[in-house]
Amino acid sequence: MAIILFDDNAHHTLLPLTFTRPVANLRIGILTIAEKWAKYLKADYSYHTQDYLQAKFPLRTEGNNIFINGAVCPDDALTAAVNNLQPGEALKKDDMLIAVRLDEAAAKSFDVNNNFEKTTPYEERFTFIRHPEDIFRQNGGELEKDFDLLTKGRTSAAISKTNTIIGDRFFAEEGAVAECSTFNTTNGPIYLGKQTEVWEGVHIRGGFALCNNSQVKMGAKIYGATTIGPYCRVGGEINNSVVWGYSSKGHEGFLGNSVLGEWCNIGADTNNSNLKNNYEEVRLWDYATQRFRKTGLQFCGLIMADHAKCGINTMFNTGTVVGVSANVFGSGYPRNYIPDFAWGGPQGYEVYSLQKAVATTERVFARRDGREFDKVEQDIMARVFELTETYRRF
Repeated sequence: MAIILFDDNAHHTLLPLTFTRPVANLRIGILTIAEKWAKYLKADYSYHTQDYLQAKFPLRTEGNNIFINGAVCPDDALTAAVNNLQPGEALKKDDMLIAVRLDEAAAKSFDVNNNFEKTTPYEERFTFIRHPEDIFRQNGGELEKDFDLLTKGRTSAAISKTNTIIGDRFFAEEGAVAECSTFNTTNGPIYLGKQTEVWEGVHIRGGFALCNNSQVKMGAKIYGATTIGPYCRVGGEINNSVVWGYSSKGHEGFLGNSVLGEWCNIGADTNNSNLKNNYEEVRLWDYATQRFRKTGLQFCGLIMADHAKCGINTMFNTGTVVGVSANVFGSGYPRNYIPDFAWGGPQGYEVYSLQKAVATTERVFARRDGREFDKVEQDIMARVFELTETYRRF
């Protein structure tokens, strides 16, 4: 059986985070959505996504294929319903296609807008994401589920007795190291992945996940529900945020109610606001409608897409969206929406040329054990540069 995670309209409503990945490649909780489904269904997965992403995220079909909405997070009840689908049968919640089982011939012509003759309604509640803020907003629940999924029937590796662990929802994978730090699991579980490091004097209140090969620097203060993806380094103060792989927030400064993509870098003493001075509802820039959208949230901070960076002492206002490969610096508050491949700050912006963006990213990749920013990655960046050209009207 093959699991195929497909993009629906959420690919557009989750921009700019999905310019560089399928929806199911988004991390929420501890795992990506695709990784969750693979563990629940005990099968391999691939993606049905935008054409320009398919080279990096290829589609693989077999004789028996289950197409699953990439915005939908699994649970036990939903997994059972998906497993029970018969060939040609679709599972739907109102107008949302959740899943459909197809043979190989039908799989090759799959379209999310197809009308499937045999449809079963699904009435139970489940978690799905439609907008970037859903990722930090629902991170706590997904972190709880992923913790149970990953640790069931297993025993935590031992960590140094110099640490203080409060509660019993703590788990460390082999190779995790921590010294002279406190871990409070009374409000949520704490998970330390393989080869992770928590340096001295760190205080962590769960739920919290530190994914493989990541580090928390000395004196950091982290509040749940927060996830730090693989190969990251973080410090300072972090609250209810999700930081994806290969990104750094290594210095003092506050990050709250936020999502950071991959290969981002936050300059020293950078802070984001997550609450407006008048306590009003926060609005976020919406790529799908090309206007600011109400979030229904009082607390909402920074949404930063892949490869974006900011200089030291950057101040992000409440509800700021930063596009792919944007580079932000300068004194004062930058605007609440910074387009993809923008270079500058409150004093003005210019286009960060594709050639310069590629050159910088090549250097960034090389610092990570000599990884190569190869042609597949470069083609994706070039296509995103083209897709976002209309937004750069400086």
